[in-house]
Amino acid sequence: MGQQEILWGIAPIGWRNDDMPEIGAENTLSHLLSDIVVAGFQGTEVGGFFPEASILKKELQLRNLRIAGQWFSSFILRDGLEETEKAFRQHCAYLQQVEATVAVVSEQTYSIQGLDQNIFTEKPNFSDLEWKNLCQGLNRLGMIAKDYNLMLVYHHHLGTGIQTSEEVDRLMVNTDPSFVHLLYDTGHIYVSDGDYMGLLEKHIDRVRHVHFKDVREVVLQECKKIGRSFLASFLSGMFTVPGDGCIDFAKPYKFLLESDYKGWIVIEAEQDPSVAHPLEYALIARKYIDRLCRQEDIQ
Repeated sequence: MGQQEILWGIAPIGWRNDDMPEIGAENTLSHLLSDIVVAGFQGTEVGGFFPEASILKKELQLRNLRIAGQWFSSFILRDGLEETEKAFRQHCAYLQQVEATVAVVSEQTYSIQGLDQNIFTEKPNFSDLEWKNLCQGLNRLGMIAKDYNLMLVYHHHLGTGIQTSEEVDRLMVNTDPSFVHLLYDTGHIYVSDGDYMGLLEKHIDRVRHVHFKDVREVVLQECKKIGRSFLASFLSGMFTVPGDGCIDFAKPYKFLLESDYKGWIVIEAEQDPSVAHPLEYALIARKYIDRLCRQEDIQ
């Protein structure tokens, strides 16, 4: 699956959701990892229900799987850098033990992604002083990540203070490229801005991790019209795996190859596993990606 030094993974969120732990609670770690093997992916990201590092490493080794990284909710603005540093060091220590490559960071101060608020119209914004403090704090976290042989990749995310392309631009300008890298997520930027190539093309030099997430356009428009929250939107089926929505992944994939991107592309789609069977959708994504890769081989 894929060319050059690209690794293909699939996120655990299709099996169990960290924001709503009751969703997919019946899916065990063994179930999840074995499904990933069946679907032919090389690894995954750490989910909130994953065990301590030694247990996880054994389960991974038995299946020849790898860990790409793990989400970290930073609260630099709410809790201060000192408290955030403590939590982040523990986070990085765990990722180092499981031989991950990236720490996925998203500032959650003022975030509405877990609240019952309109995800399309009520996103938070940061003041100039908050921007300054946040960027300085992220530089510091990026330095810490390097101490653990990790890269900090910032996840632009719906319902947060860094969601739009314009906000990502500001983040990139005001952070040190040696310490703060970018996670490019097709689904989040498409829902936010209605475009998914501009961000990638502008900031490809900072992209060190990729999420391929598809969007069902009809459901997106319905969610916008009703004014649904983030959780209600994904439960309605707004997101799906590549090949099942409106995004043409040939465009970002080709651009990544042409730009000599090296790293993970992780399939991610927040869905209710009782509605969207996790293995079924992992196989849908796998078949689509295989076609994508063959197409690029031919060209």
